[in-house]
Amino acid sequence: MKLFFLIILSFMLALPMLKAQEVKPENQAQFITKFRFYQLIGGIIIIRGTFNDIPDTLNFILDTGSGAISIDSATAAEFKIPNFPSQMTVNGIAGIKKVNHSLYNTLHLPGLTVDSLNFFVNDYSLLSSVYGLKIDGVIGYSFLKRYIVAINYDSLQISVYSNGTFNYAKGTTMLRPVFTALPILPMPAKDRRSVFTNFYLDTGAGLCFLLSKKFIEDSTFLKKKRKPVGILVQGPGGKRQMQVTVIKKIKVGPFVFRKVPTNILDDEFNALSYPFIGGLVGNDILRRFNVVLNYKARVIAIKPNSHFQDSYDYSYTGMNLYMEGDRIVIDDIVKGSPADKAELKDGDIILAVNNNMTNDISSYKNSMQNVGAVIPIIISRNGEIFAKRIRIGRIY
Repeated sequence: MKLFFLIILSFMLALPMLKAQEVKPENQAQFITKFRFYQLIGGIIIIRGTFNDIPDTLNFILDTGSGAISIDSATAAEFKIPNFPSQMTVNGIAGIKKVNHSLYNTLHLPGLTVDSLNFFVNDYSLLSSVYGLKIDGVIGYSFLKRYIVAINYDSLQISVYSNGTFNYAKGTTMLRPVFTALPILPMPAKDRRSVFTNFYLDTGAGLCFLLSKKFIEDSTFLKKKRKPVGILVQGPGGKRQMQVTVIKKIKVGPFVFRKVPTNILDDEFNALSYPFIGGLVGNDILRRFNVVLNYKARVIAIKPNSHFQDSYDYSYTGMNLYMEGDRIVIDDIVKGSPADKAELKDGDIILAVNNNMTNDISSYKNSMQNVGAVIPIIISRNGEIFAKRIRIGRIY
């Protein structure tokens, strides 16, 4: 779920007799700190830090698709973080809801303390279940606007600098999105026909590319032969039916990506702000660059890294895996999908995948990304043990 703010832009005509004012040079950006981050499936970035005077280390998603900073409701309750009802709402794929507010908080990252932060309180239990890792919050615009943040996906390190004149690495491409708290990049995409429209750049989306169903219908964008398959995706606040397919190409700056896995969202609650926005570029594309987020200068700088040529995940199982306590459970099986044909059922408990008994949800998902492979799965159902075999399908 993404939090969006409407920014009203105003313009003022300069008076002819107004004297030009001297523009003072901006100070050089100063290095503040560097720390490691962790990646989840789809390139999701996890930053570990502490909150206020709470000694426990918490897990935060770094999300350019969030217009604020938020804390998980269960985390807030566990540590008795003061919060109160507000009139603010979050608008996401599963609906619109009011959220509580927590004022004047402090975020401690390695080598950096950020104070006077206002947090929204949101429920991230479903995300925790999907990733098999407790998600304690999301760090977005309220943090990113204060600093220059350099993300190095090769070394899995984030460097933070003060705002100011920044020296970019040689070979860097400068993107200049429109910033309305969230970065919006006008860019082309092509399938049945070429289009040029606005897309969010969203590090909090663990996918390659996403399009609004209304955009596809209005633009007749998809080739007629495309046959998207159904999936169920998760966001803060609930699940949402989507379709997934492959489109011919997209272009980010001068860089062209072909045969791109693409999610199609029936955006009932208009979380994407269509028709102004057609969709988003997720972090399974953005992680292929080392990225500098310079919100004050209205620049996102990208440079291809060692992951630039990584293959895409075209696999399709038609089911989701969730961590429930210490068990990994199958759910959301799509009728007619490979999981359905393998006679798997919602509620089955996975004991092993491809002879892997680690009970690690990420490794199980990775094991089922080999298109065409027949993967053995051991499950427990109503106390009985069953051996199943699933042939991994492919999205088209």
